[in-house]
Amino acid sequence: MGRITARRRVTRIRRDAAPTQRADTLAVEEPLEIRVGGRQLSVTMRTPGNDFELVAGYLVSEGVITAGSDYSTARYCAGTDSTGANTYNVVDVSLAGHVPPPAPGIVRRNTMTSACGVCGKDSIESVHTRSAHDPAADTLTVDADTLLDLPDRLRAEQDVFDKTGGLHAAALFDADGELLVAREDVGRHNAVDKVVGWAVLADRLPLSGTVLQVSGRASFELVQKAAMAGIPMLSAVSAPSSLAADLADDLGITLIGFSRGESMVVYTRPDRITTDGADLPAAVTN
Repeated sequence: MGRITARRRVTRIRRDAAPTQRADTLAVEEPLEIRVGGRQLSVTMRTPGNDFELVAGYLVSEGVITAGSDYSTARYCAGTDSTGANTYNVVDVSLAGHVPPPAPGIVRRNTMTSACGVCGKDSIESVHTRSAHDPAADTLTVDADTLLDLPDRLRAEQDVFDKTGGLHAAALFDADGELLVAREDVGRHNAVDKVVGWAVLADRLPLSGTVLQVSGRASFELVQKAAMAGIPMLSAVSAPSSLAADLADDLGITLIGFSRGESMVVYTRPDRITTDGADLPAAVTN
């Protein structure tokens, strides 16, 4: 397995003080080639670790699989460095016999960066992937105080961030705020794919009745990934984009932004959130 962190000598400069040198810890970023049945599907930049979950979650996001029974096996293959050692940067997945191979249209034409989960799509239309699950019909309700606690609960799980300060994180909670799984990665979309991939390997899709808490902002791609996994509620520490809010509205996903301990902003489907035992209105009026 590849390294998660790396050490580097750095120079630190402060006002009114002499520069100093020390060792610093960095989050590792390496390419991962994803293959299905021996054929390349995509290359993404990621932090090594939980790679099989990452690949499984990615296949859910792309609509290749919709349940744990669609996923057969995965293995590391090829990919060697100058010494002949395995780099663990190539994963080949075998799908169940009833699952057709990925359509040519979803093959990525270039490498996805750690900042982008939709890079390499051939058209605007191909960005929108239809989910086999319906988050709008989910009857989940969560107490507001429980939701406000989730960012701190997620932060407590960020072990590698504590060492590097350079990773995003995503975690899945149930309606009572119990942590189900948490994952870190240099890419926010990769962290979510690892969470969804955990559910695939545990045969827990769709993820009804759950809340996805993420560090950073809520982008269109994260809303789409939540929908593809059947997650009805997405909460982010920072702001959502306008397209993320529009998509969440269309799909019936509760979208929360600026969740920072004492307050949060609910952009869509506030009716799933209770405050002092009272339900919020079904929609926010302008």
